[in-house]
Amino acid sequence: MKKKLLSLFLTALCASALLIGCGNNPEEKDTAHTGKTPVTLNEVAHSIFYAPMYVAIEEGYFAEEGIDLTLITGFGADKTMTALLTNEADIGFMGSESTIYTYIGGSSDYAVNFAQLTQRAGNFLVAREPIDDFDWNMLVGKNVLGGRAGGMPSHDVTWEHIRGIYEWTSRKTPD
Repeated sequence: MKKKLLSLFLTALCASALLIGCGNNPEEKDTAHTGKTPVTLNEVAHSIFYAPMYVAIEEGYFAEEGIDLTLITGFGADKTMTALLTNEADIGFMGSESTIYTYIGGSSDYAVNFAQLTQRAGNFLVAREPIDDFDWNMLVGKNVLGGRAGGMPSHDVTWEHIRGIYEWTSRKTPD
């Protein structure tokens, strides 16, 4: 009888220990207290392409619209998708490839993409020093660092775009 009682007590103790992590987290955002809707945005990487969003965050535009935005950097589309699928993020900024891989993998819970929000790729030509009256001919004979290590696709898309723009501007006839 003592063994059964001791086993029952230890089982109840173990079960209650498992439930300790199920309480409310006082650090969690509470819509009732702030009056704002909490939204977690996971961006794949920091990018100059997102500059308008960073300005909007710093200027308080999201807060003015009733959004309590938390910005997290995923450091990779796979990690951003994981955050999205595990409800660690509400929105993920990334390319469509992760959604395609998740869908092809048979997941019943996959992301919904908003495609072609922009008409051009997020590539920027940035100089170390300011250049007045920039002209694409200034790039002839110069080294241009394109893309980023580990970026997708693996070939140098940035240089292809720069070369295409240069070739297009070279063919233009003067007005």
